[in-house]
Amino acid sequence: MSALFQPITVRSLTIRNRIWVPPLCQYAVTKKDGVPHDWHLAHLGAMAMGGAGLVIAEASAVVPDGRISDEDTGIWNGQQAAAWARIVAFIHTQGAAAGIQLAHAGRKASVWPEWGHEQHGSMAPADGGWQTVSASDVAFGEYAAPEGLERPDIAVIVHAFAEAAARSKRAGFDLVEIHAAHGYLVHQFLSPLSNLRTDEYGGSLENRARLLLEIIAAVRDAVGDDYPVLVRFSASDYAEGGWDEEQTAVVAGWAQQAGADLFDISSGGNIAKVRIPLGPGYQVPFAEYVKTTAAVPVAAVGLITTPQQAEEIVSSGQADAVLLGRAMMRDPHFALRAAEELGVELDYWPPQYVRAKPAVSGGSW
Repeated sequence: MSALFQPITVRSLTIRNRIWVPPLCQYAVTKKDGVPHDWHLAHLGAMAMGGAGLVIAEASAVVPDGRISDEDTGIWNGQQAAAWARIVAFIHTQGAAAGIQLAHAGRKASVWPEWGHEQHGSMAPADGGWQTVSASDVAFGEYAAPEGLERPDIAVIVHAFAEAAARSKRAGFDLVEIHAAHGYLVHQFLSPLSNLRTDEYGGSLENRARLLLEIIAAVRDAVGDDYPVLVRFSASDYAEGGWDEEQTAVVAGWAQQAGADLFDISSGGNIAKVRIPLGPGYQVPFAEYVKTTAAVPVAAVGLITTPQQAEEIVSSGQADAVLLGRAMMRDPHFALRAAEELGVELDYWPPQYVRAKPAVSGGSW
């Protein structure tokens, strides 16, 4: 019996398997209004058709100034929610669960999209950029310096996350994920390398975690008791004196008490030009550490590329689920292929595609 294809229940939601799609930034909103469109339907819908258990839509800003670039998706208004609802409805027709990552980029906002432009780095106001904010006025690498947030502004952002969560639920999403990783705003508060505050949001671990815990509590209040809330962490800054797996595990425990359910464990993104030791499953040990130390459910991510590797991660108990980004973009039908390779008979092959199953067509994948 494959562990990878066992259902998992998070609060009231049962997800059909443990092969999940992480948030994958597309930088595809050329109208710059945050509204997802046909590209997002095809991109996410293909992975639902391909057997994924959960499809999480890309980092979507809770306020306009929280976008990484001006071509990011958003969930700060009803027009965006209505467009997402169409995409969610299709994902559901394919039997997959749909989630959305709620995000604020902080000091890493207002940059040129990753592709399609010759320019890189911070976008100047003359080109449509804006003043960024962060825990402190410490720049990320060569990006433009942010302004440190005042306490009233922090409260506004917490409220924006809660409103975005409620909007996501009304759009039909089955869960939300709070983005506390990859050097974006919440991670900027968590790390002592980017948070130099001396008030109740800086200094001690309890203080640096305050913003995240306030967001979780506000989101939980907005969505109710039965609705799953995930958190994505970076488990290491890969820099001396920075955020690490020990702090991640402690805060994950606090986050669970505040109302979060499962933790998606990534790494890096907060400090420029650090060396990240890439390799197959290189972030899985972080997920396993948080799972065993904090006794919380986790999902693993990072260069997980084969069905056998994914099966081993889940069956060994290193993580409760796996998230495959680049592997899913290369092969949106990864989950269907994994079932074939692992000898699992699924009842959710799209009927239009059954004639292409190797067992039916007599071919190979």
